[in-house]
Amino acid sequence: MQIRGELDNWLPELASDLQWHELGFEADYLSFAAHHRLSEGIKAKQLNLELIPTTNLVEHLRCIKEPGELELIIKAVELIDAAFEQLRTIIHPGVTEREAAWEIESFLRQNGSEGVAFDPVVASGPNSALPHAKPTERILRSGEAVLIDMGARIGGYCSDFSRTLCLGKADKTLQKIYSVVLEAQLTAIEGIESGMAAAQADQLARGVIQQAGYATAFGHSLGHGVGIAVHELPALSPTSTDCLLDGMVFTIEPGIYLTGSGGVRIEDMVTLDKGKAKVLTRSKKDSFQLSEN
Repeated sequence: MQIRGELDNWLPELASDLQWHELGFEADYLSFAAHHRLSEGIKAKQLNLELIPTTNLVEHLRCIKEPGELELIIKAVELIDAAFEQLRTIIHPGVTEREAAWEIESFLRQNGSEGVAFDPVVASGPNSALPHAKPTERILRSGEAVLIDMGARIGGYCSDFSRTLCLGKADKTLQKIYSVVLEAQLTAIEGIESGMAAAQADQLARGVIQQAGYATAFGHSLGHGVGIAVHELPALSPTSTDCLLDGMVFTIEPGIYLTGSGGVRIEDMVTLDKGKAKVLTRSKKDSFQLSEN
């Protein structure tokens, strides 16, 4: 038989041919209308077929990456590392956020990325205090934070990466929050182990930020899985019930965001290998102040 069109056009006949009696479906992705049409199609054919809702069944299978998948992810990671190093050489005060974001996207597309994993983020000054900021016509200025977030796609697999730069000398507050975020990230990378609860991994970094007095300035989770989609399981959040296992690939991206002033996020991708977190991204992060070009 030919499989084309809506589910209700072909699935009842396929279920009848294969003598299925139970069929699971992803409850988060099948709409109510599609479920209704499919149910009506089953009734019309008088099939003894029960539709059973499932949640995250496929997503949990995708958590553990096979060697071929990891190879593609690493290629996507290498491309964003290269894009960031290119950006470091050309970014300067006077460039707009949108111009810098276009330089990122152009580099990725011209060097093998299948489009972009998501629209690049370049957020400067007070805009960098918005974790999901979109590039604007705001001009990059000396002494301000410039938060950069980008991702490539190779062979259908994504990468995700953030760095924060400062064009020129940063003030004491920016230097302090950068050092806290970097400490939080390195603490998490060093402490994460296979078998650890994802919520515990989140707390490794969150504890450092809380101790420094910025608990309310870190409002998102520590990280998320990356693969076919740029956001997958596992979820590294305070409320996550996921467990971290060898073969998983995920981000570690703590941040501090000071409304009206600026923010810092440092994001690397890691894979759990032989019980420990192995960092895949290689771009510099020990120093974030750039000489003004």
